[in-house]
Amino acid sequence: MTETTPRIARDVFGALPDGRPVDRVVLSGAHGFQAHVITYGAALQALIVPNAVGRCEDVVLGHDDLAGYLRERHFFGATVGRYANRIANGRFVLDGEVVQLATNNGAHALHGGPEGFDRKLWRIADVEDGAKPMVTLAHVSAHGEEGYPGRLDIRVGYRLTGPTELSVSFEARVDRPTIVNLTNHSFFNLEGAASGVDILDHRLTIAADRFLAIDPSAIPLPEAPRAVADTPFDFRKSTAVGARIRCHDAQLRNGRGYDHNFCLDDAGELRLAARLEAPRSGRILELLTDQPGLQIYSGNYLDGSVVGKRGRFYRQSDAICLEPQVWPDAPNRADFPSARLAPGSVYRHHSVYRFSSAGGPT
Repeated sequence: MTETTPRIARDVFGALPDGRPVDRVVLSGAHGFQAHVITYGAALQALIVPNAVGRCEDVVLGHDDLAGYLRERHFFGATVGRYANRIANGRFVLDGEVVQLATNNGAHALHGGPEGFDRKLWRIADVEDGAKPMVTLAHVSAHGEEGYPGRLDIRVGYRLTGPTELSVSFEARVDRPTIVNLTNHSFFNLEGAASGVDILDHRLTIAADRFLAIDPSAIPLPEAPRAVADTPFDFRKSTAVGARIRCHDAQLRNGRGYDHNFCLDDAGELRLAARLEAPRSGRILELLTDQPGLQIYSGNYLDGSVVGKRGRFYRQSDAICLEPQVWPDAPNRADFPSARLAPGSVYRHHSVYRFSSAGGPT
């Protein structure tokens, strides 16, 4: 790709039932690397990554057309909010006032409620061509939407910051105190989303000494974070995702596998949080983030009922989610990092998905 070759393209991905078009923006890097972003849910619809011998494959689960995203809600690649993860009973106290949210995960609020940001049509606020192509999408969430206080203005930017590196940045501003916790909810399979291979032999490293134990409804227990040492949650050294996922462990039972927040140090600084390696393709993903937590979800609720890309049925452990964020249920826990956002302040979240390869056979 020469300096004059456009690195950004735009087309129409589909139309909503009311006729509004859903746009797709394709950011192109080196060696066939591409990020496909759609305005429905500000979602990463496809991520094309080369392997060790230059073979390019899509490494995120999702759908080939808009109908799939409209038909079923599984957060594939979506921007989730206002609050990623769960808030117990959809209720919290903010500045002395009780806030009751819409609930959609049993008694709890999950990923912004029944009509979270993943269900909204975002607008394209800006595009930048050049060596580091970028698209910025914007959305305004009204005061009281899903029960959340404050009018929230959000922007999410997808930028190629290296030959095979995608940066995702969130910013949000509000007109009255509220809570905010945004993330990208991509489902990764580094062997390829259509490979038919699960992620249990992907090797995972997490830069965390502690994790949050959960109850059977995935709400953090009323205790301090637990040490990962001598548990199936110790990924401080590279370990296959499936090495201990079937162990007799109450926390694995509560999550049906891994569906837990890992507690990261040095919040506010962009640093390496996790590394994921695929043994066959040799693809490697390094995730850097400035967030205080990383939710690891091993695709436990994919049950074969979802038809994804190329007509494949997605099943348990077909992908893994690495979701940088504030800790779950933080608005109800004074001992957790705060998710409060006040007028005049800016919510910021920056994560980097850096890909490389290690000489796999295919």
